[in-house]
Amino acid sequence: MLDLLIVRAIFILVLATSAYLLHPFGSQQISAVGGLILGGGIIFFEIRLERVSLKRLIGAAAGSVMGIVGAFLMSLVLSQANAPPFLRVCLLLLMTYVGLIVGAKKGDMLNLAALGGIFGVEKSSKKTFKILDTSVIIDGRIADIAETGFLDGVLVIPQFVLRELQLVADSADSMKRNRGRRGLDILQRIQKMAHLTVQIVEEDFPHVRDVDMKLIELAKIYDCKVITNDFNLNKVAHLHGVEVLNINELANSLKPIVLPGETMRVFINKEGKEYNQGVAYLDDGTMVVVDNAKKMISKTIDIAVTSVIQTTAGKMIFGKFDERVHAAAANVEKHDRPARKSDPQPMTNLGPERTTIES
Repeated sequence: MLDLLIVRAIFILVLATSAYLLHPFGSQQISAVGGLILGGGIIFFEIRLERVSLKRLIGAAAGSVMGIVGAFLMSLVLSQANAPPFLRVCLLLLMTYVGLIVGAKKGDMLNLAALGGIFGVEKSSKKTFKILDTSVIIDGRIADIAETGFLDGVLVIPQFVLRELQLVADSADSMKRNRGRRGLDILQRIQKMAHLTVQIVEEDFPHVRDVDMKLIELAKIYDCKVITNDFNLNKVAHLHGVEVLNINELANSLKPIVLPGETMRVFINKEGKEYNQGVAYLDDGTMVVVDNAKKMISKTIDIAVTSVIQTTAGKMIFGKFDERVHAAAANVEKHDRPARKSDPQPMTNLGPERTTIES
């Protein structure tokens, strides 16, 4: 680090000395100050370039070259029309600037692996790009997941997804309107997270009408993963060979593991579909179907787990309620409970009192 600072200081000193001796700005003192400022600007530009990824550098360089070539070809046409030199200079600067900025922005989407592994160091970074679906934005849980640090890299928001969100937010239906506004608030919340970068891409596919298919086509082009909670999009994307991160599958995998034979306490909400069944729900939304629990609706009971199955919608737990065990536990609790003043007291010593009355 110290060596780098020495090299930078020598570069600024040489540039200022050269400007002082050659005095390109007329006065030697003004030229020396100009050399110092120019050297400092170059060093600042070099420091900023260190933070730019290799993909952006390649994109910026390619965009600049294309801009210069385009400006040169257009200047040839303008020279035939006797255009003023100032217009040609402005055209050169404009095309170079536009090519530099656009190339740098689009450079993040470059697939360096296609160059034969020359830039293998950044090969793994392409997997850090993840496209967000409209449904997962409206759902809102993606922001909570991002805050925990399990998501990194760049979250890609296609422009057609933003348009769909805006249409939902402007809907005449109050329910849809609230969902759309919730999605826009979630995006603003994600943009404020320091460890994430939200990038809006303009690519669209006019020949494709369905938004889900547009997401799949975009993921194919840039080799990105799609984050969604849409079951149908999940299936279609897998058929097209696109990797999907489904937050519903993530939520199901994080649910507590229950083994057959274990005892758990549940609150019976409603009657089940089969005879004498009750239905309960855990805090994470897992459905619990309990046999012999129809009479225990609106009560909290202990059940024995009989089986656990995994469905496309999540896990389902089946249990059995034993009235005899419940009654025995209730009797033990009643006998162990300390006596209260409100409890009726047993009547004793009635013999002498009755004798006195009879006499």
